[in-house]
Amino acid sequence: MTIKAAAPEVSVVIPLRDEEKHIDHCLESLFAQDFPAERLEVLLVDGMSADGTRGRVAAWQTRYPGIRLLDNPGRTAPRAMNIGIRAARGRYIVRLDAHSSYAPDYISKCLLYLEKTGADNVGGVIETRGKGFWGTAIALMLSSRFGVGNASFRVGAADGYADTVPFGAFRREAFERYGYYDERLTRNQDYELNYRIRRQGGKIYLANEIKLTYYSRSSVRAIAGNAFGNGKWNIITSFLCPGSMSARHYAPLAFVLSLLLLPPAAVFISPVFRYALTAELALYLLLALGFSAAAARRPLPHGHPAPPPAYFAALLFLFPLFHISYGCGSVAGLGWRVSRKSAL
Repeated sequence: MTIKAAAPEVSVVIPLRDEEKHIDHCLESLFAQDFPAERLEVLLVDGMSADGTRGRVAAWQTRYPGIRLLDNPGRTAPRAMNIGIRAARGRYIVRLDAHSSYAPDYISKCLLYLEKTGADNVGGVIETRGKGFWGTAIALMLSSRFGVGNASFRVGAADGYADTVPFGAFRREAFERYGYYDERLTRNQDYELNYRIRRQGGKIYLANEIKLTYYSRSSVRAIAGNAFGNGKWNIITSFLCPGSMSARHYAPLAFVLSLLLLPPAAVFISPVFRYALTAELALYLLLALGFSAAAARRPLPHGHPAPPPAYFAALLFLFPLFHISYGCGSVAGLGWRVSRKSAL
């Protein structure tokens, strides 16, 4: 008689693609959890990586045969999550990111807060880190309210119900009740799912005891490209899933449109627009100076590569670069909408 193995209690689903540089950090933290390994299954859903990711995963499978590597021909994160969720056997689904590492009690705290609060999705707070001088400066910017607005999981907030959390931990039945990830989206799939949960009466809970470290882009070019893509997909998401995005997602678009429209308005309509542009730029500069000074004074990990004045100067450059790149991406998103309507 064949004895069937007991189903795991927790299924960890990790979308990944070309994560050779980060997957070891992620899995090291995962298998250092205080949660019993025999009650855990790990599903790595790979978007057909072209680097050494699959080889690194194979090396981990020799040590932990419970790791399953699934293919994601669609290559996007929402498709990966849906593949993983359907293959998962656990009572709980914990969505992790390969670009991050996790506190030793991450999974156990997620389960604790799911049961303690009755929420449909719980998550924690992010400590952002980067490599080298520019990576560290980018991490400081992404941890600032001036950089990312009121994204509570990035800038720190009190425990409580929230509009979204990073990645998230769910009971399996949440996906039966609220639906799976929207596969039309290349980005914002987590935010849109959380919006759908809230719209249908569910709850999202943020707990400061749930901690993870996210490794940010470490070059100016990479963070500008990421901001552009995020800004573009915010607009696309708002058209595909109306109401899902919050007001803070449109602030960079408003900023860029003002820079584009106020100068010609001052020339052709009224000098009042020149005064409005001057006031806006002066306010932005004051905010950039203040937040750059505050961020540059933050404690940094041991061995950071430059003194605070250097980070102050870098942040004065990064804040407008990030915001303008983001806003330009949103303008491109509007262009996508116009072209799509024209094609109908």
